[in-house]
Amino acid sequence: MWWKPLAVLTARTPARGLALAGMKRGPHRGLAPLAASRAYGTEERGEPNSPEYRLFYRNAQGQLISPFHDIPLYADPKQKLYNMVVEIPRWSNAKMEIATKLPLNPIKQDVKKGKLRFTANVFPYKGYIWNYGAIPQTWEDPSHKDADTGCCGDNDPVDVCDIGLRVCNRGEVVSVKALGVLALIDEGETDWKVIVINADDPEFNNINSLADVERLRPGYLDATRNWFRVYKIPEGKPENCFAFDGKFKDKEFAEEVLQSTHRYWRSLITGATSPGQLDCTNTSVDGSPFKRDQKTAQAALQANPPLGAPKSIPVEVDKWHYLSR
Repeated sequence: MWWKPLAVLTARTPARGLALAGMKRGPHRGLAPLAASRAYGTEERGEPNSPEYRLFYRNAQGQLISPFHDIPLYADPKQKLYNMVVEIPRWSNAKMEIATKLPLNPIKQDVKKGKLRFTANVFPYKGYIWNYGAIPQTWEDPSHKDADTGCCGDNDPVDVCDIGLRVCNRGEVVSVKALGVLALIDEGETDWKVIVINADDPEFNNINSLADVERLRPGYLDATRNWFRVYKIPEGKPENCFAFDGKFKDKEFAEEVLQSTHRYWRSLITGATSPGQLDCTNTSVDGSPFKRDQKTAQAALQANPPLGAPKSIPVEVDKWHYLSR
């Protein structure tokens, strides 16, 4: 088998596994089995820690899919559980992201000025302080000016921060519950950061709002806001700013952000909105002019070099940055 099932996924192979979206019940025994449970596999191409590295997705039948367009918004709509594509595991530094401009939208590492991008360790934060990723089938439309933030979208899927205790694996698809949202203004664009909790978390049933986060994980929301405020300073950029005076908006507001950006995505994938440079290749969205067969999808995958040996990670990635107050 050329792609990895869950049985061989281990903590030492973070990018080589098949993740289950909603198939694990975990501690939340009050929930019914998830109606939209799906298994997803990943296939690596290129050399890890290089600009050529790619992580492609397959569904449970082994068919190639796009994590941006083919994985549903919901893991379970009745329970309001969303699918989250984990791009960056907690405590790691490599700036991995869904490649929105490449066919099938594999995960790759961001490149800036010809160099792989790693997020700096800004004391006391080691890399990313949550599992970081995106909600599929959402899109922050760059032509739409948000009435609340006064800024247009950043042309990406909605970002999410999973505050669950488990460190996820790169490429996993996990079921999450929305708790609230922070409105980052990044270089003049609206860049929503939805706070979520993994459905497998031991406190899943007890954490249902931002107030619950403050009560059970005190300091986490303040740390999250501060992380987004300072994380680009080591790159020579100023502090980031926020809408709403940096205040988190509640669960209901977060749900509306996900619903509205899903509508923008629907307009995108059906061709009602021009994709611009985005690649909307998908293999399962009925009615989409960008839907392609598996032969075409396989050709897109084969255009990438086979999996090779990992490159070394630059030593400066482990450097700590201390900011004056």
